[in-house]
Amino acid sequence: MTDITIKLLEESDMEALFRFEVENRAYFESMVPSRGDGYYNFERFKSLQQEISKEQNEGALYMYLVKDHDHRIIGRVNLVSIVRGIFNKAELGYRIGQNHAGKGYATRAVALVLQEAICRHKLHRIEAGTAPNNIGSQVVLVKNGFQFMGRSHQFIYQNGHWQDSVNFEKILDGSYR
Repeated sequence: MTDITIKLLEESDMEALFRFEVENRAYFESMVPSRGDGYYNFERFKSLQQEISKEQNEGALYMYLVKDHDHRIIGRVNLVSIVRGIFNKAELGYRIGQNHAGKGYATRAVALVLQEAICRHKLHRIEAGTAPNNIGSQVVLVKNGFQFMGRSHQFIYQNGHWQDSVNFEKILDGSYR
């Protein structure tokens, strides 16, 4: 059930991506901080995505859409906070829509973006953090060869209180297949 592809975000994806985000808003907000009501106004959303496209063209981040065999958006996998030079690293983020969660899509999407990180973006290190209770996300990382690095206490303010982050890393030495 992991017959998926990833593709970099393009302006032609805006309407489908907006529908995906609106359809999954409650599901995503149950796990990560809300993006606020303004994010779900199409004109505002489109403007934000155009800014992201500009940053993507500059190499500051890479936003990939996860698509099923019918080319429908089922998730996102992103490389953000890219630092070049002596670090050459990025942070990994991903989300799969509620109707597709738990089917191996996140594991496969992360594997695909790691290939892109090595072959296309020439990155050396990928870092990722999860909520302590997000065991599914931690399993995705471990299945993709990430190593546990530690726990950051009171790392992010969400739903009225500070939450910890469980941190992982993967060194991309070019041998990833």
